[in-house]
Parts: sequence; structure tokens; C-alpha cells
Amino acid sequence: MRTSLRVLLRLALATVGCVVLGVLVGYGDLGDAGMRGAFLELRAYRVATAYFAGAALSVAGVLAQGLFRNPLASPSILGVSAGASLGAQLALLSGAAVFGGSVTFSPEMLIPIGAFGGALLGLGVLMAITRNRPDVIALLLCGFLLSNLFVSVGAFVTSLGQQTWELGRAMVAFMLGGVGGAGPRQALLIATVATLGTLGAWSWARHLDLLLTGEEEAETLGVDTVLVKRWCVVWIALLSGAAVAVGGTIAFVGLVVPHVCRSLVGLSNRVLIPTSALAGGIFLVLCDLVARVISIQGELPLGVVTGLIGAPSFLYLLLRSRYMGVLRG
Repeated sequence: MRTSLRVLLRLALATVGCVVLGVLVGYGDLGDAGMRGAFLELRAYRVATAYFAGAALSVAGVLAQGLFRNPLASPSILGVSAGASLGAQLALLSGAAVFGGSVTFSPEMLIPIGAFGGALLGLGVLMAITRNRPDVIALLLCGFLLSNLFVSVGAFVTSLGQQTWELGRAMVAFMLGGVGGAGPRQALLIATVATLGTLGAWSWARHLDLLLTGEEEAETLGVDTVLVKRWCVVWIALLSGAAVAVGGTIAFVGLVVPHVCRSLVGLSNRVLIPTSALAGGIFLVLCDLVARVISIQGELPLGVVTGLIGAPSFLYLLLRSRYMGVLRG
């Protein structure tokens, strides 16, 4: 317990440092007294959005791994993030059609609703397909197929949006991921959802711990496994959908961060959930900082940075898992 408290304290201190660094570093000269306030305000909204989006994705990853009892599960690997992205793209397209073919309308509510619906659909389909085949190969295969299906449909939706330059540009930027355009509404939305989602997930921590032992064992200890699964699905979809709504497609955060935190604080979800929330926020703020510093004909998309870090990490985890399985066999 003392080790867990030390880790949480260090992450809290690291959070302060990352927030300060994220606000101070970026485009614009803070030496200009006339523009300093505007620069700091824009960066503050961006850092806050990135931090809470990272926290939401990390907590969603913890819930997905607990729900499927598999450390390789995550919203991005399971197709949930792709489903949320597709839902948001459909919301953008339908909103542009209703509001005259432009993206000048206010999408603060339309996009989150679409992202949440898409995430819920993706997770529901995955659970229905793998209900009787919960092994890791079936899980990863179904998640891979769903992700590709949603991405393909999303590409079709994006092609439809290319008829309008503003809409097409907005959809492409959304698919690449980023929090560069975050404002007070986006920051407030993701902060509220991430906080409520983390508290909601933490309230089910004990039940998730018991669920890790197996559904039959958990039921004998008085756990309503059906109710736990339903709430986990809701929280995963809500957290993933909100993160996608404000940041677009940002992959691998929900896979890498919980795995690292689990090696630091153990398997107890009571400690793992808040630890992952803090670490996920720090991770995404640092990734966004890298995206701002490395400028190649414009800003590097945030989804590219997380993908370059997350994909090799996932490959390592998968190979390590298979290697450990061979040793045990």
C-alpha cells in the first residue's frame, strides 16, 4: 500500500510539472505582453483537454482489460475507438447536411452523441461475437476485423464529405487525432466525463477484482456479473466516446498506460484505476508536447505520435504474452 501511495504522489507531482511545461511550451512568443494572455489561455485549454482525454482512455483501457480478463484488451484494439470515430464522422456529415453543408455549426453536443453511440455499438458487437469464445485470439481477431470495418466505412464517409472543402478537411484532421482546436467547451466536456467516468469505474473496482477470478467464482461471492458487465460497457463507451469527440482518433493509450501502471501498483483496480488516470493524462500531455515541438510542414498529428509509441509497445506485449504462454505450456 505504501508503494502505491508513493506512486500516486509521484504521478500527482508529475502532473503539475507536465501541465506547467505544456502551458509554457508552444507556438507564440510569451515575451509579447499583448499576446501573452491569449497564448497561455489557448495552451491551457489544450493541455486540459489532452490530460483528461488521456485519463479517460486509460481508465477505459483498465475497464476493458478487466471486463475481458485480458491485459491486451483496450478500446483501440477492440474496435471501440474506431466505432466512436465512425459515429463522430457520421454526426459531422449529418450535421453538415442539416446545417447547410458547412462545419460552422456548433458540434459540441452532436459529435459526442455520435461518438458515444459508435463506441457503444462497437463494444456491443464485439461482446456478442466473443460471448462463447473469450480467448485472446478470438478477441484480437474480432477487434481487428471490427476496427477495419469501421475504418473502411469511415473512409467512405470521409469521401462523401470531400464535396465540401471545410467538411473534408475537418474529417481528415479528426481521423488523424489532435487537440489543437480545443476550447473551453471541449475542455469542460472531457473533464466532466473523465472525472465522472473515473469515479464510476472506481466504484466498481472491487467487483472487477472478483470478476478477474472468473464469472462463476464471482457469482458465488455475490457479484451480479451481468450488472457489472453492463456498467463496464457503459463507462467504456462513455469514456472512449468523449475522448474521441474532443481529440479524434487517438490509439493505444488505453493499452500501454494500464499495462505499465499494473507493473507498478499491482492488479487491484482500487489503486490501478486512479493510477492509470493520472499516468494516462501525463502520457497524452507529453505526446501532445512532442507533436507541437516536432513540426514538419505543420503540426504533427497527435494520433501519429501515440501510434508510433503504442504500436511497438503492443507488439512487444503480444510477443511477450505468447512467449510466456510457451514457457508455461
